[in-house]
Amino acid sequence: MTIEDRDDAYLITHALAKDTLSRLRDAETEQVAFRKGLVKLGRICGYEIIDGAMETEYVPVTTPLQETTGERVKGLDDVVIINVLRAATPFVEGLLKAFPRAKQGVISAGRDEEAGMTDGEFPITIDYVKLPEIGPDDTVIVADPMLATGSTMCAVLDHVLGDADEFEDLFVLSAVSAPDGLVRVSEQVPEAKLLTVAIDDYLDDDGFIVPGLGDAGDRAFRTV
Repeated sequence: MTIEDRDDAYLITHALAKDTLSRLRDAETEQVAFRKGLVKLGRICGYEIIDGAMETEYVPVTTPLQETTGERVKGLDDVVIINVLRAATPFVEGLLKAFPRAKQGVISAGRDEEAGMTDGEFPITIDYVKLPEIGPDDTVIVADPMLATGSTMCAVLDHVLGDADEFEDLFVLSAVSAPDGLVRVSEQVPEAKLLTVAIDDYLDDDGFIVPGLGDAGDRAFRTV
């Protein structure tokens, strides 16, 4: 397992995850490569969740030659992935390669950039919410590649927890996180396990993560 338990989050330290993130950070990485990189990183993170948080069970297997015993991951049919539109779309595409039978939810959430940041937080607009039923055996993964101030994630989690009375596990998955955002989410939603590939230095005056990787949505969808 390549997940390191920090005070503020679980840090994915897999070499391929770090390599992929470094390529995403590069300002010279063009749109197609950036989007594919987010897909790849989502897939790696999905495998890390399986390896670090899900149990296996022994099962009988009949090969072409004889009967033997194999192992299968328990709970792969009990996964709910929440896509925080729009930046998380390629990230979630990668997660679905690790969890192909997962139920999916969508929440369209974004900062009110015109209102600006006050005391490290942004007002958040929620435009659309569509969530599947979440049961007590479900592992819920809320995915957003950037966890900056934590304002968006806290608003999203309010909706998720409003629909889910019980669940097996709740993960907040990001590629890059800022310390302030991790603290905000962990304080407001202590039951969430924060999982990230990198914890960066700070937020600038506009609420962007530094060094970060820029605006993940704009870079993935070429809207800059």
